[in-house]
Amino acid sequence: MHKPMAVVCLSGGVDSCVTAGLVVQSHEPALLHVNYGQRTEARELTSFRQIADFYGVERRLVVDLDFLGQIGGSSLTDPAQAVPEGDLGRKDIPSTYVPFRNANILSAAVAWAETLGAAAVYVGAVEEDSSGYPDCREDFFEAFRKAVALGTRPDSKIEIVTPVIRMSKADIVRKGAELGAPFHLTWSCYRDERIACGECDSCLLRMRAFKQAGVPDPIPYRKS
Repeated sequence: MHKPMAVVCLSGGVDSCVTAGLVVQSHEPALLHVNYGQRTEARELTSFRQIADFYGVERRLVVDLDFLGQIGGSSLTDPAQAVPEGDLGRKDIPSTYVPFRNANILSAAVAWAETLGAAAVYVGAVEEDSSGYPDCREDFFEAFRKAVALGTRPDSKIEIVTPVIRMSKADIVRKGAELGAPFHLTWSCYRDERIACGECDSCLLRMRAFKQAGVPDPIPYRKS
């Protein structure tokens, strides 16, 4: 039976990897990766390519959104700003937030989806265990769905799907383990491209998730 096509935003991290693993069950995937001047750009791109190879996906697109780095405003893109120590109890928006990044990523994904005739765009955003980023909230994606409906051809009918947004990261890890997701190919660290620091928010969230899920984390950390 012919599967509908879906564009998957694949950063190379755990959440997007598991999202890709879900999509390949029911859709013909087209994988999109975005470079935006982040510190670990090269390492994330390597993970994207390796995960795409793992799932045997040939239709892939790498988009350069260099202007996000030029705009700055984030410790992920501005080398003059240090990535802060992780704090899982933080209530404010951390300096690692890249202003309106997800809207720009989604815009590229929707444009490609419309060109391909894809039925959906899948994004591995998580609200509960994100770092408090405003563009990871379910309300944001609901608003973007309306923009897509208004800004694309009437017959496009592209869905924005966030299958893990209400899950905890531990539940996402459990789901990935169930699917046989290639966690060993993923990258989460905000700081380093060689060995994960084990100290930034992203590393701490990942380490906690694997521990809570009772699943061994296959990557090493400088500090754990």
